[in-house]
Amino acid sequence: MEERVEASSGILQEAPAQPEQKTATAAALMIRALERQGVEYIFGYPGGAVMPVYDALTDSPIRHILARHEQGAGFAAEGYARVTGKVGVCLVTSGPGLTNLLTGIADAYADSVPMVAIVGQVPEALMGTDAFQEVDSFGITMPVVKHSMIARDPAKLPALVTEAMHIAASGRPGPVLIELPKDVGAATVSESDDWPAPPAAPVADPRAKLDLAEAMIRNASKPLFYVGGGAAISRASEAVRNIVERTGIPVVATLKGLGVLPTDHPNFIGMLGMHGRKAANYAVQACDLLIAVGARFDDRVTGKVDTFAPGARVIHMDADAAEISKIRTADLGLSGLLPANLEAINPGPLDIEPWIWRVDSLKEKHHRSYDAPGDGIYAPRLLRDLSVAAGDSMIMTTDVGQHQMWVAQHCRFIRPEAHLTSGGLGAMGFGIPAGIGAILAEPDACVITVTGDGSIMMNIQELATINRYGLNLKILLLDNSCLGMVRQWQTIFYDGNHSEVDLSDNPDFAAIARAFGLEAFTIERATEVPGAIERLLNTPGAVLMHVKIDPRENVWPMVPPGVAISNMMEEEPCPTT
Repeated sequence: MEERVEASSGILQEAPAQPEQKTATAAALMIRALERQGVEYIFGYPGGAVMPVYDALTDSPIRHILARHEQGAGFAAEGYARVTGKVGVCLVTSGPGLTNLLTGIADAYADSVPMVAIVGQVPEALMGTDAFQEVDSFGITMPVVKHSMIARDPAKLPALVTEAMHIAASGRPGPVLIELPKDVGAATVSESDDWPAPPAAPVADPRAKLDLAEAMIRNASKPLFYVGGGAAISRASEAVRNIVERTGIPVVATLKGLGVLPTDHPNFIGMLGMHGRKAANYAVQACDLLIAVGARFDDRVTGKVDTFAPGARVIHMDADAAEISKIRTADLGLSGLLPANLEAINPGPLDIEPWIWRVDSLKEKHHRSYDAPGDGIYAPRLLRDLSVAAGDSMIMTTDVGQHQMWVAQHCRFIRPEAHLTSGGLGAMGFGIPAGIGAILAEPDACVITVTGDGSIMMNIQELATINRYGLNLKILLLDNSCLGMVRQWQTIFYDGNHSEVDLSDNPDFAAIARAFGLEAFTIERATEVPGAIERLLNTPGAVLMHVKIDPRENVWPMVPPGVAISNMMEEEPCPTT
């Protein structure tokens, strides 16, 4: 019976109808929360435990990108995140979906990439019973995530997603796992307009610490910036460039810091470390003040750590306070926001002309020659010419191995988002799916993936993803018929005992690419390179350029393990015949 109320006139009236409470599945509200967070793409692969989420996706403006392997989905989400600075989102089912994604999660953790991984799980009543496609997602991923969440309350799922997105992007970014039991995602709940807001961002360090940094810089005669991936992740490139212009201090960079200062900038010396430029390593060893900006003193950079920059005081700036003095004790640690700290430091005119002259002399003395003997293709020269021809719109993704180091040593990068590589984890198979994410992030960019004949086989199935979505990805495959970096180490440190590195039975990669619907061609002579670069860059659509190179080529210089970075091995290029 309808409720009746008595009005002030004493006449009975019908009560106004209460608005009907809208309901939706928790999965649908989760997708709504991702929409409110500005998510454009979800990279994933469907399965039983995440069917409620895929059901909700059909009505969403978020575009789902179907990878052909969950690892590919994770790397693609990373590529998107590394270019945009936004959180990359991936979605996989339980069991093998999660275990296949694990490498992508670990890679995001190692390189501090913001990612939210939504992983299906069996219904709550079956958790812990060894049910079909059940694994302990929470336990398996614990060492390689910034934070983990298990969705228990369907009504709180939107708030959980909002919190996960904030945690992934704030402070030192990283991957966040949301484990979603199937019954929780399928539950019907009431919709609400009460959406949580993320907390405010932190600010710069106290002025007194910044004043001390200024004083240390003023008192140094040989200061040097050591720029790492944290500067790229925190979008501190402009602030780095500004302080370099204000002070004139030279700069070296890690693998992940390349492009924070353009590699052709007059103050840039080069990459440092195991395969760094000789001038960069010598400058580090000679400096009296090392200003580490978003760098973590990784072993590939420092060599024997107690011999690294032996005469230098250290200012260590990092968004993650736990990194400061973790490996090398800092004389001053600054843990606030990198852009704000860098902009706040202004030590005034510096009297460092003799130091700048010395650094310029090192650069000139150790300038690299690209005149390789023989008629074969010299990979460093090819990569240098390709990066120049591609221009300022270039984004280059790489796999892991010799080609990765050649790219870092020889290619031109004007911004850090132009160089995407698996640094901390060193995961082969990263390049092509990361290129997919990059080209979705910047469709008008010239996106190039540089891969090797070992690496491409790790995620070659993603050529189907490229074809499905009509992505204009350019792939340069350097084929030396071996696992080149492992072979190089075996040659130098294991008396040439080349164990299990022979890939001379490689398939016809150009034919495989064409079978996936891509344009493809093969070259093997130096005279073919100019025309091949033009064809790669100017052919519409996705193209694979298969390049055969000499398997004896090594990456030089090289710092052997356990020695100072000034102890570099170097050898002339072998004849490319």
